[in-house]
Formats: sequence, structure tokens, C-alpha cells
Amino acid sequence: MAEEVNSKVLETQEEETENVNEEITEEEDFATMLEASFKNDGGSLIEGTIIEIKEDSVMVDVGKKLEGRLNISEILDNEGVQLFNSGDKVKVLVTGYRNERPIVSYRKALKKEKVKEFIDNFTDDMLDSVVEGKIVSKNRGGYLVQGDDGVEFFLPRSQAAYSDPNKAIGKRIKARILKIDKENESIVISRRKYLDEERKKKNEIIEKLIESGEPVEGVIKKITSYGMFVDVGGVDGLVHYSEISYKGPVNPNKFFSEEERVLVKAINYDKEKRHLSLSIKAATPDPWEEIEEQLDVGDIVKVVVSNIEPYGVFVDIGNDIEGFLHISEISWDKNIKHPKDYLKLDEEIDVEVIEINSENRRLRVSLKSVLPKPFDEFLKNYREGDVATGTITTLTNFGAFVKIGSVEGLLHNEDVSWDRGQKCKDIFSVGDEVEVKILRIDRDSEKISLSRKALLESPISIFAKSHKVGDIVKGKVRDKKDFGVFVEIEKGVDGLIRTEDLGEVKFDEINSGDEIEAVIAFIDEKRDRIRLSVKRLNRAREQQALKNLNNGDDDKMTLGDIIKDQLKQ
Repeated sequence: MAEEVNSKVLETQEEETENVNEEITEEEDFATMLEASFKNDGGSLIEGTIIEIKEDSVMVDVGKKLEGRLNISEILDNEGVQLFNSGDKVKVLVTGYRNERPIVSYRKALKKEKVKEFIDNFTDDMLDSVVEGKIVSKNRGGYLVQGDDGVEFFLPRSQAAYSDPNKAIGKRIKARILKIDKENESIVISRRKYLDEERKKKNEIIEKLIESGEPVEGVIKKITSYGMFVDVGGVDGLVHYSEISYKGPVNPNKFFSEEERVLVKAINYDKEKRHLSLSIKAATPDPWEEIEEQLDVGDIVKVVVSNIEPYGVFVDIGNDIEGFLHISEISWDKNIKHPKDYLKLDEEIDVEVIEINSENRRLRVSLKSVLPKPFDEFLKNYREGDVATGTITTLTNFGAFVKIGSVEGLLHNEDVSWDRGQKCKDIFSVGDEVEVKILRIDRDSEKISLSRKALLESPISIFAKSHKVGDIVKGKVRDKKDFGVFVEIEKGVDGLIRTEDLGEVKFDEINSGDEIEAVIAFIDEKRDRIRLSVKRLNRAREQQALKNLNNGDDDKMTLGDIIKDQLKQ
């Protein structure tokens, strides 16, 4: 009986030992299986149970008394709310072992599920379809791409088309599905294939655009200071700011907005730079082809000031054409400093067409041509000989320009003063008022000659008040000419002795500065001239002597004394 009991006890102990050994073996086999699974397919999905939640980690029972640990952040949503509690079932992905403890991840399990679901639902017609996502990491073989729907794709380096692998991380891409690896639950994509196909497609679109030459509708994607990028059938082309309007270069921001539809025409494609050039103005009729039929030189048209520059003004003629109003054609005022002093943006004015050049796309207009001509107004109010008051506008080495009304006349240095050495710039400043006499009006050249000294009493007029014809005077030779000698009688008063009036005095022996005595032959105050004569000097002396005699001179000189005196000379 005792032996039976002992036998049963031994059997029981053996069974328990076998059961314990069996459990240990199963645990070891399970661990081996998990590790093998991780090595073969990158990880296994297991439904575990949360057994403990700590401050920074979560312990998950993955079966067979094995516990995995995952970071607490994996079971928190974007707002930090905990998604699971102790005792909850949770799917995890076993990604490896550390110190004989499985490494698990809840987030990777979700990704694994999404990949599995994608593969399970995949059909043959989905092969080569386009997916979009962001490159999140890289490994030895290539990159992991996070799809917009959460599915993770594998992008081999050979299919990535990136020369610098480090610059690929974080980039958003489009790629085509290249292969489905069901065994390893992997979706292989190719960015290179997508780009090659897109490039081919774009080249076909561009070739068609260039060959057809027909305008097409595009969508403005981006506006810059130098132009606009327009999408035409999936291809972006640049409309340079000079290709927007026939007016010339314009600021695209003033006329267009992004996502607006516009009609464009392909005008060039640079294959090397892959640069497609588009034109808006080429897609519309050229107004310059009709301009010569619509306008003639001399026509008066209404325009709007569209741009003001220091050198002139651009005006909107209409029909997408701009004309140019040069600064010299704005006003009859020759001293115009800047067009903005006369015109404002968006101001409507009448102008005359003065040039049409369709070949060079140049149209010039004039504003002053439609304004009253100042010279004509001047002729209505002034005549030669009139006295007027004007303002000094410019001083030069030869004189001064004086503005009378809206025109300018020239006050030459020789007409500013009776003093031959005085110049306009010596006595005037710009802005000074001056009274002048209008000497000449040249209608053909529209020039006006003025004089200030004509309003001043001339030295000859003053001289004539104390001297008369027949008086004997002395002076110094100031200048010699072929026709005679100029003698300064008084300051500012010259007399001319013509060569035939020199008498016995020899012309060649006369030098500048020599003192000479002569008789006043005549005085012309109107023409400011005095003629002298040496030839008449003897006779003048006789007459003077007789006059003195007849006037009862105290010397009681007789005619005989006079004759004797003359003979002594």
C-alpha cells in the first residue's frame, strides 16, 4: 500500500516537473518565435494586455508571461489625453528584444495594420497608381514615406532620384506604386518613375503648345515682381511682366490675382533649363496692327496719365496702347523741372499725336501743341519799342534771359548798360525784376531782343548837353580800325575820326593811348554816335578866335593877330 502511494507521488512529481519544463520550453519557443518573426518580417502584431501604467512607460503582457514596455507617449492623443487604462487590450508590434524583454510599439502596430489593410484591399489595377506623402526617415536601402492616409511606404534609394540623401528627409513627394511585397507586408514606391512620366507628359504638353501656337486657358499660381507663373494643363510657365500688355512692362499685381484664369500663348521653351515662356499679350489681337488705321499724326485724342517719370509721362491711349509725352512736350515753359509739377496720375488730358511708328511700337504725343502758344499771346500784347517789366530767369556769360508773360527774351550784355565793362551777371540775380525795352521781335525764329540801357540816358546824350558841333575837344586813342580811329573824349563817350578826316596826321603813326585834338563834326543822339575831325581843326580854331573877338574878349585880339598866330603854328 505504501509502495502504491509512493509510486503515485513519484508519478505526480514527474508530471508536475514535465508540466513546468513544458511551460519553460513553450516560453522559450514563443520568445524564439517572436525574435524569428522580427528578423523575418520586421515585427509581429500581437494583441496584448496593459498590466501597469507608470509615469513614463506602459507594461504590456504579450503572452506566456512575457512583458513588453512601451513609452507612455504612445497611448496619448495629440492633446495629451490617455487612450487606454490598465486591463485594456491593445495591439502592439514586437520590434525586437532588449535584456530578454520584448520591445513593443502601439503606434507601429497601427502603421502595420494600415499597411496590411492596404495590401489586403490592393488590386492589380491599383499598380502604378500615384501616392503622396512625406519622407520621414531613411535606412540602408532607402527611405520610409508616410502617406497622407497614414500608410507607410518603402522608397528604395535607386527610385528616390535624390543626389543628396540627407536633403530628402522632410520632403513631400509624389510617387507611383512599384510593387506589393505581401510576404514582408511592404509597399514599394518609385519617385523616379513618377518624375520621368510627369516629365514626359509635360514635354508632350509643351510640344503641343509650341506646335499649335493656339492660345490656351491657364490658372495663375503665383505672382512675383517680375511676372506670373501660370499652370497650363499641369505645366507651369512664366509670363514675364513685359509679356502681359502691349503697353510695355507692367506690375502684374495691379491687374491680376492668384487662381485667376487667363488666356496665354506659348512663345518659347528652353529645354536645357526646362523653362516655358508664356505670353498674355500674344494671345490677344495686336492693337498696333490697327493703330495706323485708327489714328493720324495731328489727331487730338483724350488720354489718361498712367505713369510719371522725370523725363516724361506715359499716357493710356486705350486699346492696350500707351503713348509717350516727353517733358519738352508738356508745356511751352522751357524751364520745366519735373512733369509732376504739371500733371497728376489718372488725370485726363487732351493731346496731339505727333508720331506713330507701328514697327517700333512707338507713339508720341504733345500736350503743349493743344495749349495756346505763348509767343502768339505775346504778339497780341507787345510790339517793338514797347517797354515791359520782366523777371530774370537765367544768367549766362553773354547776358540774361528775361521772362515777360509766358515767353523769354534775351538781354545781351551790350544792352544792359552804357558801361561797356558791365555784364548782366554783375548787377542781377535770378528772380530780379527788370524794366526793359523790346528792341526786336523775330517772328520766324520766335526770338525777342531786349535792352535795358535804351531806357537809361546815354553818356552821349549827357555829353550833348554841354557840347555842340564845332567844339574842339581832346581825347585818348582807344582803338584803331581800318576805317578810322576811336577816341575816348570822356568816360563812356567815344568819337570816331575817319581816316579821311585825319588831315595831316598820319594813320600809321597813331598809337593807342595817344592824346589827340579834334573838332566835333556831328552828334547823333539817336544812334549814339559822335564824329570827330582833325582836318577841320584849323578852321575851327579860326572860327573860335573870331567868336571870341566878336564877343569883346578882354585880350582885344585883332584879325591880324589871329593870322599871325596861325602862321606861327
